[in-house]
Amino acid sequence: MENIADIIRRISLTAEVFFSGKLCGIQSFSSEQKGHLHLLKSGCLTLLMRNGTKQVIDTPSVIFIPGPLEHRIVAQDSAGAEMVCATISMESANQKLLLEALPPLLALPLDAEIYIGRTAEWLFEEAFSRSVTRGVMIDKLSEIFLLQVLRYVLENDLAKGGILAALTHPMMAKVISAMHNKPEVNWTVDSLADLAAMSRSRFAATFKSVVGVTPNDYLTDIRIAIAQDMLKDKKPVNLVANLVGYEHGSALARLFRKKLGLSPKQWLKLPEQGNNQPLRSVPGDSNE
Repeated sequence: MENIADIIRRISLTAEVFFSGKLCGIQSFSSEQKGHLHLLKSGCLTLLMRNGTKQVIDTPSVIFIPGPLEHRIVAQDSAGAEMVCATISMESANQKLLLEALPPLLALPLDAEIYIGRTAEWLFEEAFSRSVTRGVMIDKLSEIFLLQVLRYVLENDLAKGGILAALTHPMMAKVISAMHNKPEVNWTVDSLADLAAMSRSRFAATFKSVVGVTPNDYLTDIRIAIAQDMLKDKKPVNLVANLVGYEHGSALARLFRKKLGLSPKQWLKLPEQGNNQPLRSVPGDSNE
């Protein structure tokens, strides 16, 4: 569990509530880069996914859609559905693998897990209050709630593979934790295999099977992600390169160009990503 905690700390979770109130009629939700978290306090709704699947939810529940998946919520005009809706983002060293590991949709009754239920009650109280700190509180509570949902996925073996499955693998978790915590080390397949107490060939095959990429590719992705965070903090390129395992800034720049098609400086000039609001979300807040 220590190794799992190390990786979870490396996943940046953010949630931004954009609606709380009674939802009526049909609402469509879409985001190019974010997922959604919907909390149903009361009422009944029908969840329609883009692939045509339909699910009726009539008990207090959490609907967790980790990736940018188009969906619609239909609530009866007469009764409506009392809800809190938030966009969510999860950034990690390999966001694609993280999202691929999660179930695309998780609809969970709030009484299925005690801590999820408690946090939901607190979140509902804040969302439907008039407190001056209401907005900040519900955003922060949503992040805690999201972390609890992620823990539920891990503890109940709902991960489909990839990084989350690796976190529960007794040998892979130790290896991945080491790569995340010490990206500057000159890790090789041999040294990582020794850490996992496996032969080189067995380790390489197991890692690729569980995580979905080779150890070298995963290490490269980790280093790029950590370098990006450091560059955002205005650390010099040469220093960042050393901190993630490269002798010179030019080596890091070559890696950026190979993986991202841009130099570190060009990447820094890009507009901030992940700030898009849902294309069609609830047009307002019933408590405002």
